[in-house]
Amino acid sequence: MQKIKSFQVDHRKLGEGMYISRIDGDIVTYDLRFKKPNTGDFLTNAELHTVEHMLATFTRNSDIADEVVYFGPMGCQTGFYFLVRDSVTPEKAYSVIKDAVKKTIEYDGEVFGASEIECGNYRNLELEAAKKACSEYLETLESVEKIMDYDEVNSL
Repeated sequence: MQKIKSFQVDHRKLGEGMYISRIDGDIVTYDLRFKKPNTGDFLTNAELHTVEHMLATFTRNSDIADEVVYFGPMGCQTGFYFLVRDSVTPEKAYSVIKDAVKKTIEYDGEVFGASEIECGNYRNLELEAAKKACSEYLETLESVEKIMDYDEVNSL
C-alpha cells in the first residue's frame, strides 16, 4: 500500500512554520505547524479546537473566502491544515493566515460557533489559550524566510 504524502516527510526535520504539504489538482494543502513534531509540546484539545473555530472563521471571511476549501486541526496536535485553490499564491496564503492569527490575538468576544447548536463540543473552547498559541505562532510566522514544500524538507 502506498504511503500518504504527509507520512513521507521526515518529521524529525520539521519545525514550526508553514509548509506546502501537497497539491492535488487545483487544491493546495498548507500545513501550519504551531509545534515541532514529537517534542512532547503539543496543542491541547481546547487550544486546537478554539484556534480552529477562530482561524476557520477569519479565513472564510477574508478576501480569499471563495478560494478556501478547508481549515482544520491535525490529529497529532502540532497544527492545522489549510486548503485553498491554487489561484491563491503561497505569499497570499501566508498573508491571510498571518492576518487571521493577528485577528485572533486581538479578538475580544465570544468564540465563533460557541454554542450547543453550532458545535458538537462547545464547552471545550478557551479563547485565552488560543490567543497564547496564536501569539507564539505569530512569532514563528514572522521569522519564516519562506514557505517550504515537503520535498525541500526531506532534502535538508
